[in-house]
Amino acid sequence: MEAALIDPRSDAPAGEPSGEVAPLHARWLGRVDYPDGHAMQKRLVSERTAGAIGDQLLLLEHPAVLTLGRQSDPAHILASDEELAARGITVVRTERGGEVTYHGPGQLVAYPIIRLHERGLLVRPLVRALESALIATCAASGVAAGRRDGHPGCWCDPDGQAPRKIGALGLRVERGVSYHGIALNITVDLADFELIDPCGMPNVPSTSIAHELGDPAGPPTTTSVERAAPIFARAFAAAIGAPLQMAG
Repeated sequence: MEAALIDPRSDAPAGEPSGEVAPLHARWLGRVDYPDGHAMQKRLVSERTAGAIGDQLLLLEHPAVLTLGRQSDPAHILASDEELAARGITVVRTERGGEVTYHGPGQLVAYPIIRLHERGLLVRPLVRALESALIATCAASGVAAGRRDGHPGCWCDPDGQAPRKIGALGLRVERGVSYHGIALNITVDLADFELIDPCGMPNVPSTSIAHELGDPAGPPTTTSVERAAPIFARAFAAAIGAPLQMAG
C-alpha cells in the first residue's frame, strides 16, 4: 500500500522534559520521490538546528533513482544515459559522502535527523548505531549479516569468501545535525544493481533479504518495506539510547 507524503513535524515537539531523555520521532512515509524526500530532510535539518523540533527518523521507499555522493565518480554508473532513461531511472548528485547508490522499490530507506551533541554522539558512533540497526533488521527476518572492516554498511558473509552487500550507508552532518542515512534491500530488484558499481566497489555483489531467504523471484513490494520499518526504528532508537515514538 502506498502512503502519501506526510510532514512529520505535526506531532514532534522540540526539547525534552527535565531529567528525561528526548524521544526519537519516527514516521513511515511510504513511497516518496527522491527530490521530495531530500527537500523534506533539508527543511527538517534547518528546524532541528533552530530547536523547533525534536530528533526525527524518516522511514520510506523511493522510486528507482541513482544518487551520487558529493565527491563520487560518475564512472561508477555502468549504464548509458539512454538505458537509464529507458528504465525510468534518474540520477541525482547529493551532498552526502560515499559513492553511487541505487534506491528503488522494495528497499527500506531511513533518514536520521539527529542533533548529535544533544545525545552525546559523534559521527562514528552514529554510523555504528545505524549499522547495528541494519544488522538487527536482517536478523529479525532470519538473515545473518554484519559489519565489514573498512566498508560502512551491512554485509552478508562479511568475512567470508563471497561478501554480499545488503545495506548501504552514507551520512551528511550540517551544523551538528545529521541527515541522509541508510538503504536496506528487502525485496528490491537486484538486477538494477548491475547498472552501477555499488558504493564505488566493482565486482561486489548486492543481495537482499528476499534473495538470502531463497525467494528472489518475487516483485518488489512496499508492504515488505513497511513491515521492516518499525523493526529498524526500534533497533536504531535502542542503539542510541532514545525512547521511540513511532507514527504512521
